[in-house]
Amino acid sequence: MAASTTPSLDLAGFDTGVQAIAADARPGKLGVGLMNLESGESYLFNDDRRFPMQSVFKLLLGAAVLSEVEAGKLSLDERFSLEDIQLSPQHSPIASAWPTRRDYSTQELLEFCVVGSDNTATDVLMKRVGGPGAVTAWLTSKALTGLRVDRYERELQPEANGMGTFRPAWRDASVYDAVRSKVPEGQRLAAMSAYMADPRDTATPRGMLEFLQKLHRQDLLSPESTDRLREMMVRTLSAPNRLRAGLPADAVLAHRTGSSGFHLGLRPACNDVGIFTLADGRAYAIVAFLSGATLGEDASDALIARVAGAAVAAIR
Repeated sequence: MAASTTPSLDLAGFDTGVQAIAADARPGKLGVGLMNLESGESYLFNDDRRFPMQSVFKLLLGAAVLSEVEAGKLSLDERFSLEDIQLSPQHSPIASAWPTRRDYSTQELLEFCVVGSDNTATDVLMKRVGGPGAVTAWLTSKALTGLRVDRYERELQPEANGMGTFRPAWRDASVYDAVRSKVPEGQRLAAMSAYMADPRDTATPRGMLEFLQKLHRQDLLSPESTDRLREMMVRTLSAPNRLRAGLPADAVLAHRTGSSGFHLGLRPACNDVGIFTLADGRAYAIVAFLSGATLGEDASDALIARVAGAAVAAIR
């Protein structure tokens, strides 16, 4: 094996920074992972604690979809004509555009899912590849642990807010918000707390870091599919005040975010995971999960940015 040509991580310095961020996040829980993708040297904080992924799981689904394409079980040109029963809650530009537009290709749905975090595209693709259990089974087949995909977005989102079964009329954000606002406060808080404690649809920092490492090494997909997925990750522009804000301006970030709203003084999930490449070519996988923060949305985003900033300091 060739010797590593990149400097060792300042693990002690990074740990000091992460510990300080975790203290500021309380009572929220912080999970962090950082890996030098050349040497494999890594750091983990709350490594085996389970965190709700929210839309981070769309990265796992995207990889599973491309694996089906490689196996010849799905074509990127396959067409889908959507009915109202296939629509999912916001965020979903596809649901907003229905019924004016109904027809999409697999490639278009994949773009909407990975780049745009569209919930309808996500649920349609997940059903096409066999459902949440099939995605988790694919991850297991790749010797990945600590990653679970269990529910469709149309199931998870209402359940996490103490609402009833999703119905197509709720695809409009104003309608969905109006229904959610009628849920008694105590019931909503109980549902949010149950969601944060639920092992379903969660990831550990260790499991997500291993996924990013294997993706980078092309152990999960062919070089062509890996490049396709990473290019979509680079175009993911959501949450610019998280990891992106803590990295140098000339760094390339391929990532996927995951977010719950800040309701009743609580934010169940504020996440950002990905691979960043510095101008000199050094590449690192980074994972930042934050659950149960009582900070506002801007403040919790800023904590994730601080994780990226501490990582940059640790690798220079």
